[in-house]
Amino acid sequence: MIPRIKDLEPLDDYVLKVSFDDGKCVLYDVKTDIEEIPSYRDLKEIFGLFNQVRLDQSRTCIYWNDYIDLPSDAIYEYGQEFIPQRRA
Repeated sequence: MIPRIKDLEPLDDYVLKVSFDDGKCVLYDVKTDIEEIPSYRDLKEIFGLFNQVRLDQSRTCIYWNDYIDLPSDAIYEYGQEFIPQRRA
């Protein structure tokens, strides 16, 4: 089953905070993709592009433009699990 994204937030230093329908929340570092995938370099070279990340209608893919996208299953598998701290 393909994980569906519930919420998406771009953070500083090319990191995405992504929450899924099953309750899992991850931090996905896009810097490695920027270094290894030529089309991803625009995320660093075009001011503000990284923060324009969008979720597609199926909620199984995020994208920035017609050339840069990232499937939810990759984010789910390779993201670092994030457990929010509870306030006392």
